[in-house]
Amino acid sequence: GGVPADYLRWVVERWIEFDWRGWEARLNAHPQFVTRIDGQDVHFLHVRSAQADALPLVLTHGWPGSVAEFLPVIGPLTDPAAYGGDPRDAFHVVVPSVPGHGFSVPLESGWNHQRIARGWAELMRRLGYDRYGAQGGDTGSVVSPWLGAVDPEHVIGVHINGGLAFPDVQADDLEHLNEVERERLAAAERLRAVGTGYAELQGTRPQTISFALSDSPVGQLAWILEKFWEWTDPAKPLPHEAVDLDHILFDASIYWFTNTSASSANLYYEGRGEPAPPRTGVPTGVAVFPTDPAIRRVLDRRHRIVHWSGFTRGGHFAALEAPDLLVDDIRKFFRGL
Repeated sequence: GGVPADYLRWVVERWIEFDWRGWEARLNAHPQFVTRIDGQDVHFLHVRSAQADALPLVLTHGWPGSVAEFLPVIGPLTDPAAYGGDPRDAFHVVVPSVPGHGFSVPLESGWNHQRIARGWAELMRRLGYDRYGAQGGDTGSVVSPWLGAVDPEHVIGVHINGGLAFPDVQADDLEHLNEVERERLAAAERLRAVGTGYAELQGTRPQTISFALSDSPVGQLAWILEKFWEWTDPAKPLPHEAVDLDHILFDASIYWFTNTSASSANLYYEGRGEPAPPRTGVPTGVAVFPTDPAIRRVLDRRHRIVHWSGFTRGGHFAALEAPDLLVDDIRKFFRGL
């Protein structure tokens, strides 16, 4: 029925003691900018590697995420040698706040996934990058393929994880599914039956639900915490077992302090009826974590998949839950292009 009251009370007590300034400093340790693209203020982190020939990479977060969800991977991606990796795997990292989320406000109307992708293409052009990669989960698993579709002459590869939408399974697919894929499909069916109430509200009445969320920090926290309850590694039943609780609280604090419950939910509204990204020739890599409803046969119809990895640890918020696995998979994928 949602987040248990006793657990929420415990998390709220932790929130009261939460070190916002310490986490704010952690975010502010990275260079940040705001630029105006197509009438919209876009906030972004831009962390260049010391490796001059590093590959530019734009990372796209989802809901209820923010640029903060990539904090654990920025260091390993930009400076692999400092984390036991190969300096040849270095990236120049660009992490924008999705319009309506975090500091990309106020939100102008009409920002669906395709328009966000066009905005990212313009952002990368302004930064002087004419050859770059795209990565993302949740919203990012839609925006990143769109980026490959709208800017194929510059995007060399797309890597996606988490939130690959409900599998568009057709009748003749069923006989070809293996046992793991059948389990994923059954889990996706269960989620669609009882776990999509938030999406129906955000996709049809984002303004209405926001009046409650904008008026109550506990309400906003519970709305976000439920997703960390449902979408994280199934082997770790409680959210704080899968993700550092302070990181969840930092994420919730960003939503609360920026008052973006309505504007972030609006992407669900704008995305209703939006077509899926068209199939392109851009090489695509897919990292599948335990909660991802990814079925290779289905995704092959939509993407030119050249890299596929399955993991037994982690969940929907891979950059927070299993940053080591995600970073390693991103490196492997782009190394092969």
